[in-house]
Amino acid sequence: MEKVPMTVRGEKMLREELEALMKRRPIISQAIGEARELGDLKENAEYHAAREEQGICEAQIRDIEYKLSVAQVIDVSKMANTGKVIFGTTVTLIDVNTDEEIRYQIVGDDEADIKAGRISVNSPIARGLIGKMQDDEVTITTPGGQREFEIAEVAYL
Repeated sequence: MEKVPMTVRGEKMLREELEALMKRRPIISQAIGEARELGDLKENAEYHAAREEQGICEAQIRDIEYKLSVAQVIDVSKMANTGKVIFGTTVTLIDVNTDEEIRYQIVGDDEADIKAGRISVNSPIARGLIGKMQDDEVTITTPGGQREFEIAEVAYL
């Protein structure tokens, strides 16, 4: 079982989602019981819908429990800032060609949200940045072609 990196925020989000799913369990069981009382189970749409919902809920619970069991929670805010880009750091980049400033936090796959500035550690940009230092210039191959960035800041937030 290989450990999967996760930020403190990502672990908290998964635990909250797991808690919400656990609260749905008795509601789904009750819906199955009520649907069962309606009679013939072969032609009982409410029963089949409730059973399907139960299956989906249980699968999600198992998935989250597995992710939490293999999670390696990394809290960069408790680490000394060496200027090195690692998992969990927030990196401010300057596009060398356009002078556009971009800010990303490198997070686990489940936490990635490009609109919120969180990129997966497995994305081309993150892979190109990991291990680099503040003030380095990097060339990263993205799906849109090669891009050159200067690492303006590496924050351990």
